[in-house]
Amino acid sequence: MARPFGFSYAQQGDGTVVITHRGRSAGTLRGPRASKFLTEVESGDAQLVMARWTGAYKFGNERMARNHPRNR
Repeated sequence: MARPFGFSYAQQGDGTVVITHRGRSAGTLRGPRASKFLTEVESGDAQLVMARWTGAYKFGNERMARNHPRNR
């Protein structure tokens, strides 16, 4: 599944979730962490959730930028 910011995820048959960024593996979640991730990604902005879970949420201004007048 293509995403505008490059993050995507795939759930495997054993419950493992693999998060990729621009085609490269960015993280693998298993067990309760995978379940928590799937719940969170369904209820919020998937790109921001994946960025935070992979550690690519490094600048802290992503949420503020969403509310900037030019991005509305």
